[in-house]
Amino acid sequence: MGSGTAERIRVGVIGCGQIGKQHIAHHAGNDNVELVALADIAEGELERVADQYGVPHRYTSFRDLLARDDIAAVDVCLHNNFHMPATVAALEAGKHVFCEKPMAGSWTDANTMRTAARDLGLELGIQNRLYFTAETKAARRLLDEGQLGSVYHGRSTGFRRMGRPYVDGYGSPTFVQKRNSGGGALYDMGVYHICRLLYLMDNPDPLRIAGQTYQKLPMDEQRRQESGYDVEELAVGMVRFAAGATLEITEAWAMHLDGLEGAYLLGDRGGVRLEPFGWYHSHGDLAVDSTPDLQIEAFRQRFVHQVGDVYADPQSHWIAGLQGRVELLPTADIALNCMLISEGIYLSSRLEREVTAEEIKAASVSTAVSI
Repeated sequence: MGSGTAERIRVGVIGCGQIGKQHIAHHAGNDNVELVALADIAEGELERVADQYGVPHRYTSFRDLLARDDIAAVDVCLHNNFHMPATVAALEAGKHVFCEKPMAGSWTDANTMRTAARDLGLELGIQNRLYFTAETKAARRLLDEGQLGSVYHGRSTGFRRMGRPYVDGYGSPTFVQKRNSGGGALYDMGVYHICRLLYLMDNPDPLRIAGQTYQKLPMDEQRRQESGYDVEELAVGMVRFAAGATLEITEAWAMHLDGLEGAYLLGDRGGVRLEPFGWYHSHGDLAVDSTPDLQIEAFRQRFVHQVGDVYADPQSHWIAGLQGRVELLPTADIALNCMLISEGIYLSSRLEREVTAEEIKAASVSTAVSI
């Protein structure tokens, strides 16, 4: 965690559910954070979590939390379709915002969030732990050093054999209901993987998208009825970027396969596979397959180059940025393009054809739920 060398950031958290508890625990253990207040409509759970972490102020209305003038930043940990209303309200209250992924339930809601933050001059961060893995950091370093040259193609993958929320035994029904989540495997898992590739590719502008979504595998009928399952279990897509590069996407909650080959990037001087990490390049006529020791690199970055906590994880990075100790990664800009791609796959699947970025923006409608 942080060293506490800068002024502590006073934080409030909206949402004490499964994800909220993870964020709260992280903030509570960060010396650079003073956790001031929590908000949740479930009063009993709110009190239990606040007592567990010694948080002094508790609210069943998040707007009462936002009314406090001693909170500098707010962490939004709600269901996808609640992200935009809570985030915009927090920004309008003068708070910096860190929001759980995906950015929102639709591109237009995500754009509303990004526009509000820019217009108000406040920081908006979107959670993605994959930016801070050893594999992503190593790939970023190789890219910055020009070891891959010009990147022209990437592949984003996410795999579960039988991992649909609720109907396969994990999570709550809200994960598989469009009215709460906006989407399925793409919004739950895909945003992690797509955003990571966009980050490594320097967030190029999507130009055209083709995709298809599926809900094919059988499920327990009682769980189907109880959940109202109406989102995809598998999504595939192809993105063409304005810069000429392309990105393939496969994201599965459930499929009859033993796994996917993982994410990779191809450049004209080299390529990387992210998991397991490999660096592939040529030395004259030699085709070289490298397997760098990522643990040694991580150790040296922390203790030789004294990078510290500023790239340790999403929350620590966000707090360090608010303290002025590091320039924040453009996570909202990346997440906004990810929303465009995800919604483009949905639209392409419905229309059964390739769609343009402008078509996606024009077709996007708010899925936000008033709170």
